[in-house]
Amino acid sequence: MKFTPRSPSSFSGFNSSLKHPIYFVLSSNIFPSFMATLSTQTDSHEDPDDRLCAATSGCSSLQQNCSSSSSSAALPMSSESPSPSSSLGSPARCLNGEWRIDRAWTHWKKLGQPKLMVAPMVDNSELPFRMLCRKYGAGAAYTPMLHSRIFSENEKYRTQEFTTCKEDRPLFVQFCANDPDILLEAARMVEPHCDYVDINLGCPQRIARRGNYGAFLMDNLPLIKSLVQKLADNLHVPVSCKIRIFSNLQDTITYARMLEDAGCSLLAVHGRTRDEKDGKKFRADWNAIKAVKGAVKIPVLANGNIRHMDDVHRCLEETGADGVLSAESLLENPALFAGFRTAEWVEADEESNIDGKLDQADLLVEYLKLCESYPVPWRIIRSHVHKMLGDWFRIHPQVREDLNAQSRLTFEFLYDMVNRLRELGTRIPLYVKGSHAGGPTENGVDTRN
Repeated sequence: MKFTPRSPSSFSGFNSSLKHPIYFVLSSNIFPSFMATLSTQTDSHEDPDDRLCAATSGCSSLQQNCSSSSSSAALPMSSESPSPSSSLGSPARCLNGEWRIDRAWTHWKKLGQPKLMVAPMVDNSELPFRMLCRKYGAGAAYTPMLHSRIFSENEKYRTQEFTTCKEDRPLFVQFCANDPDILLEAARMVEPHCDYVDINLGCPQRIARRGNYGAFLMDNLPLIKSLVQKLADNLHVPVSCKIRIFSNLQDTITYARMLEDAGCSLLAVHGRTRDEKDGKKFRADWNAIKAVKGAVKIPVLANGNIRHMDDVHRCLEETGADGVLSAESLLENPALFAGFRTAEWVEADEESNIDGKLDQADLLVEYLKLCESYPVPWRIIRSHVHKMLGDWFRIHPQVREDLNAQSRLTFEFLYDMVNRLRELGTRIPLYVKGSHAGGPTENGVDTRN
């Protein structure tokens, strides 16, 4: 079914123009910020940072979106209705391993085999940030991690925490879960609007331990297998998984093969163990990722140690992976995939690094303008401001203090803050090698088959 755009007045909630993203009613409560979102349903004293930064034209329920019109982008959420976003056709419940692998590669190739990807980040890989990273070279992106149970239950969270638009593709929608039936219910809500439904098997935080999801499911491999099988047998879009490694390499390989056999069509491997939470303290093990790539037949993505494009090239070469994910480095520098790097990663004796005529304040302004088109809670914007301007605030801490003192943010205040930093003479450039500044491509990474 082809999606025919309508005006906001004629079809509230769905519009494929850049200024009107598709708003879905989906849900989660896995980190403290999500608690605030949920509490506003019964507490009239809403935290100002949980307000959306601009008005939306969202509708009251996902089911409305699914049944409003034949021109809608969504289809009824049943296992009998194919997704327009999928190249896989009917669910794979009767397919053997070789057929599933062929289908996995057919789908991946149809998406263009993107090499550079925005990793899933709670409260940080939301729509406007994804769109900014896509402008600067990201070929695909993950949503923030969404909690499958609350996703299927809580309308307010769904409205705020999952938004997308026509240009936001390829897109992975990531869930954490420990119940196959609940996971399937949530996944069916989004399958018409994404290219993969991803299962988070890598979150190492204490909240994941308490909730029994993420990397803590590594202690219950039969449950993990049932989660993957449930989606693979019933969805029309493929299932992907994002994992961490075991300390024992053979255990990691056995784990990866189990996921492939269960129906996983793409595997993202974070090259750190569950206990190695500090990315600055523990280097990701690219050799383990290479071993996984050699052990399975489905596409494999590498995660860890990606700070600039030299790391991208080295990782792809050393691991043989089909693409890379970056998280923390993108938060500081969303133009990383276009070849820009922060001063921290400019070698002192490397004369070829020059001012790229772009800085983090420029990127922040671009991000804020995207937020005006794609509204998100102010807490998310506040977080990105601190991540992008952290070095600037260290030079002028009074500006950071003024930001922190604002209980209610506005775009006017934030634009004025950027102007104030510039008037103070602050500019910390992003650098590029020679005159080869990147653009909205995959920046020299070979994307040929």
